[in-house]
Amino acid sequence: MKLSRIIWSIFLVSTLFIGLISCGVKKSEVKKEIAIHYSELTTSPKWVSIFNGTDLTGWSIKINGYPLGENFGNTIRVEDSILKIRYDAYGPEFINRFGTVYFDAYLTEYRLKVEYRFVGETAQGAPKWGYRDSGIQFHGQPPTTQKLNQGFPVCLEYNFHGGNGFDNRPLGAACTNGMFIEYNGEKNTTTCITADVPKTFHGDQWVTAEIDVKDGKITHYVNGEEILSYANPTYDLENETAAMLMTNKDTKVKGGFISLQSNSHPIDFRKIELMEY
Repeated sequence: MKLSRIIWSIFLVSTLFIGLISCGVKKSEVKKEIAIHYSELTTSPKWVSIFNGTDLTGWSIKINGYPLGENFGNTIRVEDSILKIRYDAYGPEFINRFGTVYFDAYLTEYRLKVEYRFVGETAQGAPKWGYRDSGIQFHGQPPTTQKLNQGFPVCLEYNFHGGNGFDNRPLGAACTNGMFIEYNGEKNTTTCITADVPKTFHGDQWVTAEIDVKDGKITHYVNGEEILSYANPTYDLENETAAMLMTNKDTKVKGGFISLQSNSHPIDFRKIELMEY
């Protein structure tokens, strides 16, 4: 995606050069003008929609127990310009059929923004924790490496919790699977670290979640407000799959794939945008 932006920038700069020369502008002034425009075009990150609102082009589905690409029960679907996760074909038993829908690009430094809402009822037979639970997974393993019966990828997660109408169920926790992170300068000892600023959203309201990943620092936002920050993710050497992702035994996590969770509660995504740095 960065490459396409650079190619487009070169095209625009070339057009500018020809236009200025044809108007009789001095070469020194042309060079200065080009430098200004090229800098603006190549250094200003732009938001790009990575969900087209029509189909799942650019995305890959992996459901536990099924091969990559098999969308059991039409779990992941696009209707009314919304990416929907549904379980109406699952029957009375969920059987740990957790799913992941991957964006087909390896990413390193970026900002991701999604608008989502929980709807309906949790799938029959799902674990109790599945109630209004989902999330954004990132720095994830390549989808082609996720095993047939591997419920969740090695990744980090921005966890989504939805309110039940009464209790506080804050979203935004940082959860790890096969990785470690540093929170307040210390390595995590629990799977999830709750957000510093607790926010609970009840009902079917739309919520905007953002993740900023840059220079080893990761920040969670909700509706534009920062709620959690941590840094320096590393692979867990004791996790077999994580160990396979390392290069020359380097535990530093340099990037990975982003994905959306299918955890057993219906959820909608109407906007998914990416800005690469």
